[in-house]
This record gives sequence, structure tokens and C-alpha cells, in this order.
Amino acid sequence: MMLVKQTFPLFTFTEKRPRKDSSTSNFSLFPSPKKLSLMAIIREEEEETKTLVPPGSKESTMKNPKPKFQSQNPFPFWFYFTLVFSLATILFVSLSLYSSHNDPRSWFLSLPPALRQHYSEGRTIKVQVNPDESPIEVFVAEYGPIQSENVIILHGLGLSSYAFREVIQSLGSKGVHGVAVDLPGNGFSDKTMVVVGGDREIGFLGRVKEVYGLIQEKGVFWAFDHMVETGDLPYEEIIKIQNAKRRSLKAIELGSEETAKVLGQVIDTLGLAPVHLVLHDSALGFASNWVSENPQSVRSITLVDYSINPALPLWVFHIPVIRDVLLGFSFAFKKLVSLRCSKEMTLSQVEAHRILLKGRNGREAVVSSLKNVNHSFDIAQWGNSDAVNGIPMQVIWSKEVSDVWSEEGQRVAKALPKAKFVTHSGSRWPQESKSSELTDYIANFVSALPRSIIRVSEGPIPEKVQKILDEAKAGGDNDHHHGHEHAHAGYTDAYGLGEGWTT
Repeated sequence: MMLVKQTFPLFTFTEKRPRKDSSTSNFSLFPSPKKLSLMAIIREEEEETKTLVPPGSKESTMKNPKPKFQSQNPFPFWFYFTLVFSLATILFVSLSLYSSHNDPRSWFLSLPPALRQHYSEGRTIKVQVNPDESPIEVFVAEYGPIQSENVIILHGLGLSSYAFREVIQSLGSKGVHGVAVDLPGNGFSDKTMVVVGGDREIGFLGRVKEVYGLIQEKGVFWAFDHMVETGDLPYEEIIKIQNAKRRSLKAIELGSEETAKVLGQVIDTLGLAPVHLVLHDSALGFASNWVSENPQSVRSITLVDYSINPALPLWVFHIPVIRDVLLGFSFAFKKLVSLRCSKEMTLSQVEAHRILLKGRNGREAVVSSLKNVNHSFDIAQWGNSDAVNGIPMQVIWSKEVSDVWSEEGQRVAKALPKAKFVTHSGSRWPQESKSSELTDYIANFVSALPRSIIRVSEGPIPEKVQKILDEAKAGGDNDHHHGHEHAHAGYTDAYGLGEGWTT
């Protein structure tokens, strides 16, 4: 028989079962004495090591202590750590990209080749709009012979001289000096100005930077020492110091007065008067004051799809989400231009205008200038005024936009009865898709007028030239003196001296 041990919670018993002997096939009821002694030893050891202890007792708790710290899943920690690190990286990269795009050099290097070439072929002119502000740089592109008829093109809001690059090139090939100007706040001209002082809102980061600069200058305990000595916190002095040293960027707000100053100084700097003005879209509303004040400097006026409200709906760029989508994605801006301005423009042309409108705070400047549009401007009253009535005019209008726009063209033609009215086959932005057609109208109108009379004004004689003239007067014989007179004339011509009239 084989002894089988079975255990229960409170007692132990042994069950006898028949056991098969390993040497024979018969069962043996009584095992050998050697096996019995071995079984007794094993049983005693098992009873010592496996004595049952009631659950919940103190002895059970001591023998099986619970672990103080249970193992935790590390996945949540690494998930949140990666998330925070990624968000911080995206934030710093976005700030670096934003600052780099605001930097003029970085912005210029990121431009498409066509825009960089246009900029390299032009020039900048500094103009003084307000006496208490820094000069503004105005970009000008020009083609054609200088000693010829001067045509100045002013674009509407939201455009630039880049839109008329093909027009002025075609005018130059026809012997006309074409000049396209970027009004301040547009194109490559300045779009912001630096404002020193004042209490302008600069945001949280700006105030943190100001506090840091004040600590660097005065020290960490400057305010505390002042409070100990006087008993008051130098709040007013802190605000005064901050406002005196505050430098912030302000978007240029273009109006009719500012445009008059800019246009007058550009014409005087380049020596273009009298000029043939070509005003596109909303440009008339900004340049009308200068024309009324300087009719003697205007040879003719050509209006191209004139409107007080720009063809490009600039009011949408004042809405936060919509403006980000339109200026952030090429296809969205292309859709807007196709609906309101031109359906013939290519994607690369539209993309260039989007980049110029978005870069260097151009959107803020254009939206600010939109507020200064004179919606009460009466074109009939202006065109029939004594100062403007005698100036030859031409109106170039689109016949393909809509019936409503064609009726608007007829209204403008009635308001200017002396103006020549012609139509083109383009849209409200015809300067790129129909540049040749537009150029022919402008060149033919300018060439049909009598040639402009350009006055060469007298300037101060340089000191070296005056010295030569004085030596010539004290010269010897008549032949020698006669020879010097020719030389003197050459010097005066080279320096643009003297007064005369040339055609």
C-alpha cells in the first residue's frame, strides 16, 4: 500500500491506496522497513515546513509582508514628457521663423527670383512725410529713356509696382519713360515706422523685456532701496523710464495728405515734372489732392478701372481666422483674386502679390490705410474743378467683368465729359494679363499730346567750378579766354547749371 497525504485547512490525514511494487507486477500491502523509515523522515520534514497558519493572524502577516511600493506604469510619464517637449519645440521654432521673416534680409532672401529681380532693377527714395518722424523709404521701378515723356503709375491698395513691371517695360520699348511707385505700406516700400516713447500697448512679452532692461540698468534692488528711503514705490518713475525708452513698430497709415507728400517728393527727386499720371483702382482717392494742388506738374491723367473701394476686398484681412487662411495658403488667396480681381492671372503671379501683402507687416499697413479712404469723394466735382478741368484725361475700363461694372464705367465717363473713354478685354486687374493692350492705350494717348516742356532749374555753382570761372575772367588774351568759355560751358552742362527750357 502507498501512503498519500492530503491536507485540509485544520487537519491532515493519510489515505491508504494499493501500491504497485516496482520489482513485480503484484501489489504489495506492506512495504519494506527501509522504505517505511524513509517515508517517516519525509513526513516529519513536511509537517515542520508546511504547518498551516490561520489567515489574517499576526504570524501570517509577519511571514508574508506586503510590499511598500507597487510597481507603476511608466507610459503616462513619458507620454506627457514627450508632449510637453514637442509643444515647446514647436513654439520656439515658430517664434524663430516669425522673427526671421520680419527681418528684412531674411525676408528678401526668401522671395521668389522674380520679386528679387524686380527689386534689384529699382531704387529707393527717402521721403519725409512728417517732420517729427524718421524718413520713409519708397521703392521706385523705372524703364525707358529719361529725356522723354514721363509716365508715373500709382497702384491701388493691395498691389505694388511689381504688378506693372511689364507695362513700364513696354512703355520703355516705345520710347516713354515709365515709372511705377510703391506707395508706403505696399510692395517694397516701408510698411512700418519706429515709434520712440509713448504709452502704446506692447503686450506681455514686451513688458517682460522692458522690466529686464530696467533691472540691468538700475539693479535688482533699486526699487526696494527707493521704497526703504522714501516709503513709496517709484511706480511713476518706472513708467516714465519705460515710456521714454520704448521703441515699437507702427503700421504706416496712408492717406491723401501722406500720398501728396510722397508723390511730390518722388517727382522732385527724380526731376520728372510735368508727368503723365496713370491711376489704377483706388489710387485716385489718394492722389486727387496732389493733382488739385499741383496742376502745373500734371500733363495728363489716365484712370484704369477707377473705384473708391479697392477690387481686392481688404476688409476680410481684418478678420483673424479668415486673414490667416487667405494669406497663409496660396490656393485660398488665388480663389479670392479670381473672384474679385482677375481670372487670367497665373498662380505664380498671384503668389507674388500674396507674399508682398503678407511680408513685413504689409497686411496691417494696408488695412490701416483702408480706414483713410475718402468714401465721400465726388469724381464729377473734382474733374470739373478749375484746377483739374484743363488737364487731358483718359478712362480705360473693363468690358468683361459684369454689366454692373460696365454701367459704373459709363457713370464715370459722364462725370468726366472731356475724358477719352476706351475699354479693354481684361478684368479689374488688367496690368498683367492684358499688359500689352493697356500699354498701347497709354502710349497712344501720351504721344497724341504735344510734347512736354521740361524746365531745367538753376542750382548753386560748386566751389571748384566757380574758382575756374573766376580764373577764366582774369585770363590773358581773347583767344585763350574764348577757349575757356567753351570749357566753362561744358562744366556748367555737366553739373546741370544754368537756366533754360528744353523740349
